[in-house]
Amino acid sequence: MGAGGRGAILLAARRAFIRRPYAEVTMRGIAADAGVSPSLIVKHFGTKEELFNTVADFTLAADVLFAAPLEQLGRHLVLTVVRIRREDQGDPLLRVVFALGNQDERSLMRERFREQVTMRLTRMLKGRERELRAELVAGQLLGFGAALSIHRGGAAGRAGAGHLADLYAPGLQRLITP
Repeated sequence: MGAGGRGAILLAARRAFIRRPYAEVTMRGIAADAGVSPSLIVKHFGTKEELFNTVADFTLAADVLFAAPLEQLGRHLVLTVVRIRREDQGDPLLRVVFALGNQDERSLMRERFREQVTMRLTRMLKGRERELRAELVAGQLLGFGAALSIHRGGAAGRAGAGHLADLYAPGLQRLITP
């Protein structure tokens, strides 16, 4: 995600844009949550619109998530989601589900997710029904992230990453390499 101020700003902005409609989010509020000055946000991102566009971009998350050979991708996806959640206190994809805002903002977030995550995976897959399989993998990843979030203090939160991958990755892998 990035170190220091930029990383803290992105984390705070993701939380803000997920929890509140765009019109209610302020640079001052994000700055306060990030523990930085509003001017630092302007320095790194320019305007609130540019900051939102950065938050609504899934390219870097997809780069990390899809950085494994297809034969190992299911396990890699699970381990990566768990690692990002535990290290960065966030989910690389889940913001698409919880994003509030007007129809235009939600549509933009969904369109970017579809192109940058689902269609990218579709292009990686081989064989029949690639788009359907990619959509199902994306859905399972979103469900996995939601389960980890909901059950943070439960068994899923206490389980080791390897154990979670042992349980969850085979279902993903069947969709990736049927």
